[in-house]
Amino acid sequence: MADGRRRAFIGSFTSAGGRGIVTAAVAPGSGALTVLGGVDAVSDPSWLTLSPDGRMLYAVSETAEGAVAAFRVTGSGPEPAGPAVPVDGSGPTHLSLFDGHVLTANYGSGSVSVVPVRPDGSLARAVSGVLRHSGSGPHPQRQQGPHMHQVQPDPSGRWAVGVDLGTDSVRVCTLTDGALVPHREIALRPGSGPRHLAFQPDGAGAYVLNELSPSLVVCRWDAAEGLLKPLAEIPVLPGTPAGDAYPSGVAVSPDGRFVWTATRGEDVLSVFAVEAGGRALTPLTTVPCGGRWPRAITVSEGVLYVANERSGDVTWFSLDPGTGVPRRAGSVPVPAASCVVMG
Repeated sequence: MADGRRRAFIGSFTSAGGRGIVTAAVAPGSGALTVLGGVDAVSDPSWLTLSPDGRMLYAVSETAEGAVAAFRVTGSGPEPAGPAVPVDGSGPTHLSLFDGHVLTANYGSGSVSVVPVRPDGSLARAVSGVLRHSGSGPHPQRQQGPHMHQVQPDPSGRWAVGVDLGTDSVRVCTLTDGALVPHREIALRPGSGPRHLAFQPDGAGAYVLNELSPSLVVCRWDAAEGLLKPLAEIPVLPGTPAGDAYPSGVAVSPDGRFVWTATRGEDVLSVFAVEAGGRALTPLTTVPCGGRWPRAITVSEGVLYVANERSGDVTWFSLDPGTGVPRRAGSVPVPAASCVVMG
């Protein structure tokens, strides 16, 4: 923020009673949140991302029509920077900035859309390209076709990496003349249903979180070749889940020593120690997530934040620097919370 104060921006589902994009003040030291207000300029802004300079905020509109919107970050909160732009895809669940464009992962249509960013940070009025995927998986309800759940640049900035729950695969692309060009598709275990991927800080590896089977895939990442190599798959929960268990979020500590995941249904956070230079994970413990249906997690300055969708709150945890174990520190009500990004 221009005034030097930290802010958190929280996405939420307006169709489930959310306030849209909620702004919260972040207390120095503790990371505690105080809600300041909300803006409902777009429907269901379920995923947000900030520009590197923190002056622009981008949001998907996770609707059947699908759109993306840009906001200017001001002292009073985000202000729309033009109308929302249709993404020519349905149900966008994730977005990221890549080489002067916004990429959206469209879950419903199984595609990735490319929207150019203007020099002032606003969005062009039309997509410059849509990469449509094909394929399916063995799950009879969830994998009848492709379902892109996440897309992001790798740490080198050379590649766009997309995670497809419907086809059990990770796709690596380049961007040429405003269009994504497929480079490589990495197959994961059939029926695993990959949802999100988090890179190691040094860019040498990554962890793919599976939604349809509660597990985490440890991978080596070769930025020179644009190649993701799966090494091992480990469960995120101890024992067999008693009921529904759908992993949702994964985060890596800035020093690369710990990995955290969130699992809906079980409503827990799992903690892993990174071993063997990132090529192995050791499960440490699980703790309650502080609410119900944790949809996303983020880590910032020694604090882990959880967007609990069904209990309608954001809970934060202090992180033990030696063990990585989260300790609940507080929460604020945010109806239908879906993600948290830190400014």
